Amino acid sequence: MRKLILASVATAALALTACSQETQDAAEATAESAADDAAGATEAAGEAADKATEEAAAAADKAGEAVEGAADEVAGEAAQAVDGAAEAVAEKADEEDAKDAAK
Repeated sequence: MRKLILASVATAALALTACSQETQDAAEATAESAADDAAGATEAAGEAADKATEEAAAAADKAGEAVEGAADEVAGEAAQAVDGAAEAVAEKADEEDAKDAAK
């Protein structure tokens, strides 16, 4: 009977050791999987940040081009207005000269 109890205790100890090893293996696999998931998420976040930066730079370039185009247009219109005003002043001066010459 004593041998039977010792055999049972030894078997139980081996079973517990095996379960413990399986638990450790499962825990290690879970930790590795979580680390892989975290690395993947970090990489995806980095790629998303890169894409957002590129899109923001493209939008800034487009806005700069729009501002430059608007500034060119305003400068052109201002130049036309100055030319028109200069012509009006010259015409008025010619009229005044003609009046003075007629006197």
